Amino acid sequence: MPMTDRAPAISVIVPAYGVAHLLPEALASLQAQDFQDWEAVVIDDGAPDDVAGAVAKFAGDSRIRLVQTDNGGVSTARNRAVAASRAPLLAMLDGDDLLEPDYLAKMIAVMDADATLGFVTCDAVYFGAPEREGHRFSRYAPQAEPVTLDRVLAREFNVYIGTVVRRNAYDQVNGFDAKLGAAEDLDLWIRLLEAGWKGAYVAQPLGRYRRRPNSNSWDEARMLRYAEQVYLNSAQRLGTRPEAATSQRMLEHIRRKLRWIEGESLIRAGRPREGVALLSDAHADQRSLRWRLAMPLMRRMPWLAPMLIHIRLWLPPLFPFTSEW
Repeated sequence: MPMTDRAPAISVIVPAYGVAHLLPEALASLQAQDFQDWEAVVIDDGAPDDVAGAVAKFAGDSRIRLVQTDNGGVSTARNRAVAASRAPLLAMLDGDDLLEPDYLAKMIAVMDADATLGFVTCDAVYFGAPEREGHRFSRYAPQAEPVTLDRVLAREFNVYIGTVVRRNAYDQVNGFDAKLGAAEDLDLWIRLLEAGWKGAYVAQPLGRYRRRPNSNSWDEARMLRYAEQVYLNSAQRLGTRPEAATSQRMLEHIRRKLRWIEGESLIRAGRPREGVALLSDAHADQRSLRWRLAMPLMRRMPWLAPMLIHIRLWLPPLFPFTSEW
């Protein structure tokens, strides 16, 4: 399909670091779209694998272009891909995820109907990890409408990364924050809503969200450290706005989780007294019945803590569906 000078309706931004072996599936799902007026900008930001080789398989489709740069992280990669794109709408497709055939058609229709929308998101279905195979994103990360700043801050509405963003809204907030190595998407949605743009939701699983053991979403402590920065920045920007209280509450919630993770790490490292103290400070006994029973024992007999932590890691959760963090 020859490329023309006319800008397409939508540019699909595809960061592909470390997923060259999965990228052809993602691009094939894009080619299978009901809506065909698109371009894809695949960004290889110094990847260790053969992204160029994966894209070469699609050489017959001039809508798919490769941009190669030095490694700057996922935020910088997406920003660079956006800078190389041409459309008034931007769709985010990670190189290891997939789109359902009606994704573009349905998402674009929502954006076209309301010029005040900065972004529209949807639900997705997990695949790639047995414990979530076939489950909806919204079962783990609630998507309770409406899409408001306060709900997104409170994680009552979780925005799936496979989202369509209006380019002028993206430009207004200067895109993704290059200082964030994770939670950069949450930060973008928050800043768009802070700036007065609206968000919308298609309550259908229009994407397929792959979970891999070596992906960012599996490293909880790393995700939380970046999320801590996102909420700290938001609280400072919001100042006296009512949503600032939600940012502050979520910031303390994240810091408690980080103390919890550090406490468990200390216990496993042979420092149970220090670890139990951090768990107590993190209010671990408020997390579940299991923790309410375990914490008094660990406080009285810290030497039991490693065994109890080990048992917890092997037991199935009491409640199968929990939020992302």
